[in-house]
Amino acid sequence: MPGRMNVVIGGARSGKSSFALRLAEECGLKVCFLATAEAGDEEMSERIRRHRLNRPDDWETLELEEGVRLGGLPQGTQAVLFDCFTVYLANLMAANGLDWPVEEEGRMSEEEVAKLMGRTEEEALRMVDGLRGKVEKLIVVTNEVGTGLVPPYRLGRVFRDLAGRLNQRLAERADEVHLVCAGLPLRLKPAEKEGDHEKA
Repeated sequence: MPGRMNVVIGGARSGKSSFALRLAEECGLKVCFLATAEAGDEEMSERIRRHRLNRPDDWETLELEEGVRLGGLPQGTQAVLFDCFTVYLANLMAANGLDWPVEEEGRMSEEEVAKLMGRTEEEALRMVDGLRGKVEKLIVVTNEVGTGLVPPYRLGRVFRDLAGRLNQRLAERADEVHLVCAGLPLRLKPAEKEGDHEKA
């Protein structure tokens, strides 16, 4: 039987990672942090270092092979915090050929792009379903991409469309979904009832 799945969604610097970290700390299970960010420059290296300091010492940290493949979870893992799904998606898009310079935007037909998008979407969902089948609890952190401006370049629009579709499909699968804005979590699924905040 698949484990329980929580999806935490929010914009950049919304506090979604901190909230997801708290959910994982409070679950009482042996947690593995599934990292997707790569230290491409000094600023990102510093951000990764700060994030590591915020995690409990007894957590395992696992990095995806080449940013997209899961070799296997550490022995005894009961819960996984997957942060962040949209970085994984960007890596997977590049691995599947959905990556090109701005000056070469027209090199791939709409049909080819649609085919690669479908393949990438299903591969990403297989990753999530596979993780969920291995643990008691899966927490997926993902970016809300539909509230900003329409990207001016083709690859950005492909990423936005794919991320938006996948977020919907993740939410369909999830037992709980929280939207985080300005550090404040709002439970979307199951819907909050009147009086929930008073009980908390």
